[in-house]
Amino acid sequence: MGVGDRRWRRLGSAVLRSIAVWAVSTVTMLVLAGILPDFRIQSADGESATRITVAAAVGAGGFGLLSALVWPLLVRALLLVPALVLGLLVFFLNGSLLLVVLRFNPSGRGEVAPETAVVVAAVMSAVASATGAALAVRDDDAYRRRLYRLADRRRTEELGEGGPSTPGTVFIQLDGVGHDVLLDAVGRGLMPTVGAWLDSSEAEGEGGRDGERETEGGGRPTHRLTLWRTDWSSQTGASQLGILHGSNHDIPAFRWYEKESGEVMVCNRPTSAAELQRRAIERTGDGGLLTLDGASRGNLFSGGADQLALVLSVAARRGKENRSRAGYFAYFSDPANAVRTAMSFVADVGREIGESTRARLKKQRPRVKRGGLYPFIRAFATVVERDVVVAAVIGDMLAGRAAVYADLVAYDEVAHHSGPYSRDAEKVLARLDRSLALIAKVAEHAPRAYRIVVLSDHGQSPGETFRTRYGLALGELVRAGCGLPVPRKARRTHSGAEARATVRAALHRPVEEGGEQHRPSGRRSEPIVLASGNLGLVSFPDVPHRMSREEIDERHPALLSTLANHPGIGFVLVRSERHGGLVLGAHGAEIPVEELAENPGPLADFGPAAAAAVRRTHSFPHAADIMVNSSYEPQDGEVLAFEEQIGSHGGLGGVQGEAFLLSPVDLSPPCAEGAELVGAEQVHRVLRRWLREAAGPQIPLQARGDQRAA
Repeated sequence: MGVGDRRWRRLGSAVLRSIAVWAVSTVTMLVLAGILPDFRIQSADGESATRITVAAAVGAGGFGLLSALVWPLLVRALLLVPALVLGLLVFFLNGSLLLVVLRFNPSGRGEVAPETAVVVAAVMSAVASATGAALAVRDDDAYRRRLYRLADRRRTEELGEGGPSTPGTVFIQLDGVGHDVLLDAVGRGLMPTVGAWLDSSEAEGEGGRDGERETEGGGRPTHRLTLWRTDWSSQTGASQLGILHGSNHDIPAFRWYEKESGEVMVCNRPTSAAELQRRAIERTGDGGLLTLDGASRGNLFSGGADQLALVLSVAARRGKENRSRAGYFAYFSDPANAVRTAMSFVADVGREIGESTRARLKKQRPRVKRGGLYPFIRAFATVVERDVVVAAVIGDMLAGRAAVYADLVAYDEVAHHSGPYSRDAEKVLARLDRSLALIAKVAEHAPRAYRIVVLSDHGQSPGETFRTRYGLALGELVRAGCGLPVPRKARRTHSGAEARATVRAALHRPVEEGGEQHRPSGRRSEPIVLASGNLGLVSFPDVPHRMSREEIDERHPALLSTLANHPGIGFVLVRSERHGGLVLGAHGAEIPVEELAENPGPLADFGPAAAAAVRRTHSFPHAADIMVNSSYEPQDGEVLAFEEQIGSHGGLGGVQGEAFLLSPVDLSPPCAEGAELVGAEQVHRVLRRWLREAAGPQIPLQARGDQRAA
């Protein structure tokens, strides 16, 4: 069959599919007009069946045509609208198009109530999308063309007939999915795609290193699973900055106070993310992992990529170069995508309301509040962000880009509020596995071979909140230790009374009575207390430098002993004029930072890597005056979050610091046999090495300021 014949065949197939979709849409409109009282497509006096059918056909055709022509323009005009608002507007925009069609329908005088128009438009778009997809299932050319619509067509044309000869690499970050969670999910069949990539014995939790044993089916695994340990700050900001830009130096937590500027830095705040990225680039002298033909999707940082979508560090910019919302346009310009995602969005909101109600009725413990806007925020993370990022990755692969890094945040968001091992979180893992399966399938249609690497930035440790356990928050405990008045609500539970007894013992005076008399003299400002999971940071803003243990004791004699001896606190790190750095624990334990390797003291339960992590953070210029890590219960792996989370990360304790790296076996092993992969910066060097293996010497092996070679 010649080229011309194939073109005519494709054209004829497309025309037939369009007619079929039009016919199904017409029938759908007729059915809806018959069952919905506020929707009709005939005059009030009644008309013949033929005229009604013609009116429905014209209405359905007009709605489809208007959606195809006007919808992309509407989405582009709304790119400056916050993403969550855009998701909610999808229904109303689609309904508005239907109102316009019925208003100017020359074949019939249709009417529909505005609220009914939303429903009718959503149903018609969903039915049309399902019909088109069903008709194209057995048509490989149609399937491929549908995928290519998401790609940069001009870029695809530049690749030539055969595409690049070197393989590309796609890095998919499953935010918050710990090494243990992944193994458990694979072993239970929740993630069949990942299970198919792995050796069966690894999936059952017997391995997790670099073995390449045959599977039960007689084949060989395509991927190897490696555990890597995070830094003390086990959270996305520190991990992703280190992975994408090769340096997470001076990132002590998710949020911290900087005395020289008087500002609180927050990793997921656009201005903070842009500044942290600038600092990392200045330190390494390198633009990032994705500087050569790369794309960054759904991340906090750009990684030096030119192609950006949903990247926080560029979200604060203004101008044509800001393409942070390009992913939304590429996805929502298809009205079928928009409606499908919007319907899934609403379904997930309902799912969250149902799950939270169920947990409340069963009086599950631990539990945190999940009302207000949270169901919508969760649905955005689990549906909208996932769909848009996956679509952007598909477009990048079909465009043949050399390196793509994307972050899927769904599990992390749900696990914070439902728990890392909850039924709710398991369902999210199953849906993420389907996204991986789709990406792997699209790789078969890409113009170049792709290696798919899946990794996480940290895990999550379960446990109730510090406030639930002890009846007061960390900030209130710090205030009590400073002699400042504590809100009455902190005294109303038995656990709260226990915590305050610890304060009283340290202060040698009753805290409950006459709180005002304990206010520090003078005009000194109150301490700033910030929380990052189970890691707390205490700073005194009126002191321009990092205070020493001696200075803190002089100002607040009971504070450090109150914190160190509290049953909900594992250890405290402070600067010492005598020892340099000092770790404080219960019963008067005081271990200099330089001696932690030989005598871990309060760090003993936190694992062998804890000493090095604490020592590194102590060297950071912006380490807080007091760094506080919650207690850790090794027998059940639980920590106490200083935030309202029952699945937390950000400090030391449990599996929150155990992330995973799932890589194809044809890439070099991440680390030598028997060695451990520790820290996000080391992961960056591994990923850079893999890009170099694929693309050759144009990928620098290491950058200035990163002298530890991979």
